[in-house]
Amino acid sequence: MNRPAPVEISCENMRFLVTHNPTSATLNEFPEELKKYGVMTLVRVCDATYDKAPVEKEGIHLLDCKEYIVNRSNMGSDKSTAS
Repeated sequence: MNRPAPVEISCENMRFLVTHNPTSATLNEFPEELKKYGVMTLVRVCDATYDKAPVEKEGIHLLDCKEYIVNRSNMGSDKSTAS
């Protein structure tokens, strides 16, 4: 199955890489693809369809966006809002 090529977006001193959602079957190549772009932190915004251990084993920190949002909403009065 063909996957779309990663897209790199730069804004001031930040860089973002938008990629496909890997599966367990395509996970072997994924960390190498990320390393080509110098990725140090991966924010997973999709459903967790793959184990994060192989990514973290390659020295890439993986954060789950959904988990972060749920944890923030459970913190009580300290809530952030977006405008």
